Amino acid sequence: MATSWHCHFQSDVARRGTISLAIVGRPNMANIASQKKRILRSERERTENRLLTSTIKTYFRRLEAAVESGDADTIAAEQRSLVSRIDKAVQKGALHKNTAARKKSRAARIAGA
Repeated sequence: MATSWHCHFQSDVARRGTISLAIVGRPNMANIASQKKRILRSERERTENRLLTSTIKTYFRRLEAAVESGDADTIAAEQRSLVSRIDKAVQKGALHKNTAARKKSRAARIAGA
C-alpha cells in the first residue's frame, strides 16, 4: 500500500514534533544528511537557473518589441542588456557557452532586421 508524501509528512511531524526537510512532490526523502542538503541545494540551483533563463526569454521579447517600434536607440539598448544577461547566465553556469553564442547571434539578427 502506497501512502502519499503528505500523510507521511504529517505522521513525521506528529511523531517527532519537528518538520523534516520534505520537498513537495517527492515522496522518498533521503536518510543521509549530506544527501538531504544536496537535494535542497540542487533545488535552489534549479530555481536560480530557471530564473536566469526565463529572464533571457523576457529580454528577447523586449528586443522584439523594440524592433517593432522601430526606435534605433531602444533597439541598441535592449540588445546590449540582452547580451549582458546572456553573459551573466554563462558566468553563473545556467547556460552553456555555445547556447549563449547562438542566442547572441539570434539577438543580433533580430536587431539588424
